[in-house]
This record gives sequence, structure tokens and C-alpha cells, in this order.
Amino acid sequence: MRKRIWASGGASLLLGASLAAFAAEPAVDPLAFRPMPLPAVQPPPQEFRTPGDHYDYLLQQAKGGTKHTAATLPNWEGLWQPGPNTVAQTFLEAGAFGSGGTLRAGGGGVRKGVLTGPYEKHFIARRAEVDKNGQQLYDRLTRCEYPGMPRWIWEPYAKEFVHTPRQTWMLNDFMNESRRIFIGGKHTNIDGKHSATGDSIGFWDNDRLVIWTRWVNPADYTRGAPLTSNQFEAVEVWYEVKGANGAQQLITQATYYDRVSLVKPVTIVYSHDRRRDLEQLGVRIRNWECSTGSNSYLGPDGTTHVYLPGDPEYKDVRGTTDFPDLPGQSLDPYSEFPPGAAAP
Repeated sequence: MRKRIWASGGASLLLGASLAAFAAEPAVDPLAFRPMPLPAVQPPPQEFRTPGDHYDYLLQQAKGGTKHTAATLPNWEGLWQPGPNTVAQTFLEAGAFGSGGTLRAGGGGVRKGVLTGPYEKHFIARRAEVDKNGQQLYDRLTRCEYPGMPRWIWEPYAKEFVHTPRQTWMLNDFMNESRRIFIGGKHTNIDGKHSATGDSIGFWDNDRLVIWTRWVNPADYTRGAPLTSNQFEAVEVWYEVKGANGAQQLITQATYYDRVSLVKPVTIVYSHDRRRDLEQLGVRIRNWECSTGSNSYLGPDGTTHVYLPGDPEYKDVRGTTDFPDLPGQSLDPYSEFPPGAAAP
């Protein structure tokens, strides 16, 4: 699994990328980046019985949705980094997961009456573990599971957004987990089961993208946060706001419906900030290697363990394919064929 470095104070993510800046962009001081302030939560205009009712109401208010062409679609190009959100305020009394993030202790007790009985009990136990040990001792991503929805929105690395008149592609750097939103579409479940990101349809209301996602695997809001059930659904409204000195921010007002885990729907606001500084450093979304390169696993004590070199289960990310006797099958090509070396 690739190693990343996010420097403190919003400094740059270094991925060993080229330092050549994009000629079309003005110079940006990487250390000067600061996320824009998070706006307030905007709950739905009224209570809805189902996410479908919520989505249909917004579609009706938008008079069937804006029929964009390639020339009129909003432009959300570039790299976007997740920023502040209100997940902690939704589920914890003190409204914070601790200064070190969701892995750390702090944030006060569990807010009562938000989660149903079994899920509240589980979350209380999870937070007790975090408070005792400083972090959640095991996370399902350890075994290379996708973050899935709704955790996808808060994964801490870069995202890209691509719009066409018929689809929007939301591309996450972490595990290359992508979402496809079918504009003007109907929900379709051709596999007859749920998935990590579910099925998403949407429409444009001028420059706002409204999304309804369903058929999502049980997951969580993020590490150290509550679980979701297999009845989880989401109605999201995405839009861009602009700040001083060319700053850009994407806002997501997400209302979550889950009749198994939530007493009633909750609305959480998320932000993503445009990172021109990372773009100028040459940062790109790269291919992830997790299932073929991760040596982490769930130990018998319920915590994360790691296979070390020499263990029969150890995975050498610089090994070979299934055909090690053939030249050119090494996953460490620079050692097998140093620059300038002739092929056999």
C-alpha cells in the first residue's frame, strides 16, 4: 500500500510526483493553503417519509432538473481535498473526535437518541475503546475493504470530478474507489445485491447536483464513528462556493436515511477544498495496490496485526507475477532492468 505524507497546516501532499508546475496556473505558495470555513448544515425543507420522497420533492422544485450540455455544465476540474464537516457534532456530545482525528480519544460522550438501541450500544463500546487505547484497534480497511458510502465523502486524500450531460464521475484517490451518478436515470440493481458505493442517480438544479444513493453495503461514517446498516440511503446536494484570492470549495449537504441504525434522518455538511498547490507540484491520482500488497490482518485478539518479511503469508509488493521464470515479470523493473540495460 502506498505511503503518503500530508504535512501539517494544510501543506502539500508528496507522492514522489514531478515538481513541474502547470504552466496555465498562477504560482501558489504550498504552505499558504488554508481550508475555507465550513458553512452551516442546511436540513431538508421539510421532513420526508423516505429518501425517494425527498429526492422527488427536490426534482419537482427544480422543474425536472436543468438539462445541461457539455458547454453549460459546472466545471469542477482539479484536485479537491476533504476538509471540515459535522460528523462529530452529529454523533458526539462535545462535537469533536479529538485534535488527532477520528482515531484519537476525546469528543465527549455519545449523543443519545440519534442512533437506534443496538447501534447506540455498539457506538458507545467503540468510543470506549478509542478513549482507552487512543484509537480504534481494528478497522475494516485493514483487510482492503472499500471505504464505501458514506465514508467515501470523508476519505482524506484527493478527489476528482468529471461531468458529462448523462453522468458524473466522482473519482477517489483512496483505493481508486469511484462513484458514477446517472443523470436523469432510474435506480437499477443488475447484480441483485448491495455494493460499497451503491447505485446513484441524480439531476442538476442549475449549478447544484442532487444525488440519491441506495443499495449500499453496511459500513461506517469513518473510523471511530458509528456503523450504518444495509438499509442506508443518502440524498446529497453538491455545489461550489468561491472565496477570496480564487479559493474554491465544494459543499455537500448530505441527508442520511437508515431505518435500522438511525432514530430519524440526519443531515451532515461536508467540504472539499480545491488544491491548486498540489496540482502545481504535479500530484496525480495514482493506482492503488492494496489487496496485492497489504500485510495487515485481523489478529485473534481483535486488533490489527502485520505479516513481516519471512512469514509465509508475507506479500512482497516487489515480487513477480505468476510467471517468475520469464524475463520482464518482476514487479521491481528498475532492479531487473536498470536504466540503459539491454533486454535479454
